[in-house]
Amino acid sequence: MMRRYKRLIILMLGLLTFSGGILWAAPPIVRVPPMQANLFEAFVLETRIDLEALANEILGVGVRPTTWKGTEDLTSPSFIPDLWFDNEQLAAEVFGVGVRPEEWFSLPANPGNLDLIARNVRHDLELTADTTFGERVRPDFWNGSAGIFRCSRTVQNVVRLLAEFYNTRPVTTSEAAFNYCSALTTEVQSELIRVVFENSQAQSELPALALALRGDLERLADEKLGLNNRPPQWTNNREEGSATLVADVNADLERLANELLGNNVRPEGWAQFISAAPSLSYRSLRFNLELLSDLQLGENIRPNGWQGTDPIVDCDIIDQSLFFIIQQNYDYEIPETFVDSVNFCQLLQEDSNNVAENPPSPEVVEGPDGEPVDIRYLAEAQYAFAYLDVAATQYMGSVPSGTEFRAWYRNFNESDMMFVSGQDFAVFIDRRWTTMAEDVFNTLPTLEGIRPLTFCDASWCNGPGPTPTPTGGSAVELLANAQTPQATLDTSSLGSTSGKTQVSWNHVRVSYLLDRQETRTVQVTLELCNSPAQVACEPVLSVFDTTTNTARAVISQFNGLNVYELPYGYLQNQIIESQNFISPDIWISDPTIR
Repeated sequence: MMRRYKRLIILMLGLLTFSGGILWAAPPIVRVPPMQANLFEAFVLETRIDLEALANEILGVGVRPTTWKGTEDLTSPSFIPDLWFDNEQLAAEVFGVGVRPEEWFSLPANPGNLDLIARNVRHDLELTADTTFGERVRPDFWNGSAGIFRCSRTVQNVVRLLAEFYNTRPVTTSEAAFNYCSALTTEVQSELIRVVFENSQAQSELPALALALRGDLERLADEKLGLNNRPPQWTNNREEGSATLVADVNADLERLANELLGNNVRPEGWAQFISAAPSLSYRSLRFNLELLSDLQLGENIRPNGWQGTDPIVDCDIIDQSLFFIIQQNYDYEIPETFVDSVNFCQLLQEDSNNVAENPPSPEVVEGPDGEPVDIRYLAEAQYAFAYLDVAATQYMGSVPSGTEFRAWYRNFNESDMMFVSGQDFAVFIDRRWTTMAEDVFNTLPTLEGIRPLTFCDASWCNGPGPTPTPTGGSAVELLANAQTPQATLDTSSLGSTSGKTQVSWNHVRVSYLLDRQETRTVQVTLELCNSPAQVACEPVLSVFDTTTNTARAVISQFNGLNVYELPYGYLQNQIIESQNFISPDIWISDPTIR
């Protein structure tokens, strides 16, 4: 990986590199820019170098428009705006003034967001490179970027908001995947299952929605095949609440598609069925049914009694996903002018992306501590047990019903514990014993890298001590029967007690990304392997620092892996966890011995 950053210097030399029978000219010698301080600066620096290299190919070595900025100084406040400006100038040379490919991003909805501007430039630069070199063809001197920067605006915004609101990131899609963006979209859909589509409201609506889906499938079959004429093995499951209803509708829809289109012949965009997620699968099936109906009957032509009247069901699943994320987090409502438009899905896609990139200011009120807070995170306790620690070992009392609090952080994974504060207390409580909705809870940032200060000075505080033993049909007994999940990163759960295989430092695959010798640290990606040969490995999901008793923050993502910053040396105070492995130590080498 370090070779990649050495190329930043090599690219500045007037070398000629021969690749695939084409003689590629390297950029002219220019002043070497200052050392990048983080991965983002490395990213934008590589983008500038690729832009200059592409300009050499298109305009000639060293030939630039008179208005070309060419800013190379990373410390300049205009570095990223100038990068965008020059990219647009080069695009005008290639595509024409005011002419751009349909997929072109240009500026984000919030032109003050430098991260989004840099993202958009990288995406658009690759489109220009496709036209110049050929799609998926690049010279050896091209730095390039992660595959996600070639994906659609919607996919990139969904991935970004999943990380921002739900602390979940795609990790399994390989950069080597031929159709990377399609594979990433499939993975993102599975990530959306828990945080967006599988909330309690969606689950409660599913039986009626699935039954309406069955009814519309039968109506289309009647229209095309004749009354009660069905393909072989038709399940005909019409039982509301049936555990197999969604799966049976999927099977019958596929049989009907085979009958009408041909075996395994499907139109572009046909959505994937995910049996483990009924709510998401319902949306996929509704989309497929509407798509098949458009092909067989004509757009917006449906049999009498059709129940799929929500216009959003016609939209691409990933666009629906972005809509539900911003609806959940920004209280977004579809403008009335969109509803009757023949371009409804296009309008919704554009508006959803604009909101995602330039969100409205949160509705702010005075919280229980007198400070302004986002109204979504205010709720009331309902005899919730209060603790000074997330592992629920230091009990401080039961928070009286109606006590208002402000929620700040949630625990990891499936835990319902959250850190809250109110009048004279800052403690951990269980969401299930409050008025906070689960979908709002899921938008709280996690405790990753955070160790909040807890205290309890309210009149109901009485501890710390053990959780009281239930004595009758009270909230105490109810809570005991639905125990609070323990902390995900409990350091006592090493080895077999956690159900994970314990390995040692030589099973940890370390990829070194960016050294910061002034702090004697390095940014790395980590994987845990089943042997020291480091062949079969899993992405590291968390790094827990036992010295501070906190999880190390995930700085960013690189090639689908979490990026952590760790000090040099043999470390025995870090607990490294993947899905199936755990290591109590790790070796981080400094550059002099690497």
